[in-house]
Amino acid sequence: MKVELQNLTKIFPSRNKKSNEEVVAVNDFTLQIPDGKLVGLLGPSGCGKSTTLYMISGLQKPSGGKIFFGEDDVTELTAENRGVGLVFQNYALYPHLTVKQNILFPLQNLKGEYKLSKQQMLDRAYEAARLVQIDELMDRKPSELSGGQQQRVAIARALVKMPKVLLLDEPLSNLDARLRLQTREEIRRIQKETGITTIFVTHDQEEAMSISDMIVVMKLGVVQQVGKPQDVYDDPTNLFVAKFLGTPPINVFEGRVENGTVYIGDDAVMQVSGVEDQLVTVAIRPEGFIPEDNGPLCCNLVSLEVMGRDVSVVSKHAAAVSPIIRSIINSDAKIDTSAECVRYSLKPNKIFLFGKEDEKRIYFEVK
Repeated sequence: MKVELQNLTKIFPSRNKKSNEEVVAVNDFTLQIPDGKLVGLLGPSGCGKSTTLYMISGLQKPSGGKIFFGEDDVTELTAENRGVGLVFQNYALYPHLTVKQNILFPLQNLKGEYKLSKQQMLDRAYEAARLVQIDELMDRKPSELSGGQQQRVAIARALVKMPKVLLLDEPLSNLDARLRLQTREEIRRIQKETGITTIFVTHDQEEAMSISDMIVVMKLGVVQQVGKPQDVYDDPTNLFVAKFLGTPPINVFEGRVENGTVYIGDDAVMQVSGVEDQLVTVAIRPEGFIPEDNGPLCCNLVSLEVMGRDVSVVSKHAAAVSPIIRSIINSDAKIDTSAECVRYSLKPNKIFLFGKEDEKRIYFEVK
């Protein structure tokens, strides 16, 4: 099912009686989600991603704009008539019901032409349970399950209705790191097997990038960039997107362009064309550093962190915006730990320039 959002806006009334200033949670959100794709809504807390999800589900009514499922305008439809499955962060299972009863619950409320026989409901429940691999747990209560198993029950309960669209609101936040990794792989497998158009809300960029066909990066209710995860990582449209994506985060420096040369502090790090002389923000991905004895960028060495196949070089620079710089290099590279300075040459495709004031991307060609 294709999902299309047209100029979607959500405004909440002010809680401050003195200022009476409204809160714009989602501002003019336009997006087309192709049929059968998994899309990640990504951004920090308060950016409007969950509000967007609740408007798609019908739990919240938009202040403006329209929502289409396929060719059908569902903006005014109630949640139960939209054909969506919604999975919450806290699972929202009924503690007094078994796994089977929790999964069956949405089917027992179907009426009219959609009403199913008892056997049909059981068949659907077991089919959904097998899909999420909990069919052996059907007689247990939620309190007897692990966090990951409870999340699978919540997903099965959403899938049992055979929804047109599956909505996931930070479904992995309550799981530990190893279980989170396993469960996100399961979500991707289930989505691939069912072919259901899925919208996945998260603040964890690693989660979004690892399983999404497309990501939408949001900030303060406004869409910053939309694209394939790797494309957005490789080609951020502004400094916010560049800083939000990537682990470790991108290294940010105060810099300038003079006569076609990019300077970080006093270090002339790169020759570029097509950029006017100006103050800029220079951002370098951790993997963009190449240790080189005569490299143009000199950083003050702090420590080395060995991570198996890679080494994280921790250093400082007077022009760095963040307290430390992290450079990810191959473990075969030799770093003189007794030296005060480690020198780097830089990979041009891992360096981004942004306007000092507007933080928008400045494109350049390498000389």
